[in-house]
Amino acid sequence: MGLDMAQKSHTHLSRRETQIMDVVYRLGQASVAEVLSGMEDPPSYNSVRVIIGILEDKGLLVHHAQGNRYIYKPKQSRHQAVKTAASHFLNTFFAGSAPKAVATLLDIKDAQMSKEELDELVGIIERAKLRKRN
Repeated sequence: MGLDMAQKSHTHLSRRETQIMDVVYRLGQASVAEVLSGMEDPPSYNSVRVIIGILEDKGLLVHHAQGNRYIYKPKQSRHQAVKTAASHFLNTFFAGSAPKAVATLLDIKDAQMSKEELDELVGIIERAKLRKRN
């Protein structure tokens, strides 16, 4: 699977796919029944089983047999999945420009940030500058 396909499969998830991935990440690994138990307003058992198969096809989940059931776990860490999705988002909407993305987030009226949140952002930027110097 090429990088473009890997990025696409990791970033284009339906609402149900996202819910299932959230449950599996939260539990670390899970059977279909455990995924169902961890979902709000879950679909049928068979629907979850089909969606998990789709997530495996996309390269997001892997499984191993445990008795007569399969146990699913994420193929990559949540952190790596977030980095992949964020990179795709940045490239798609902001031509890869982090400053443009941050400026847009700061400009959204509904996302009014407190002084503490702005100070946190300044700290993140300062730590990034230090890493670049070293």
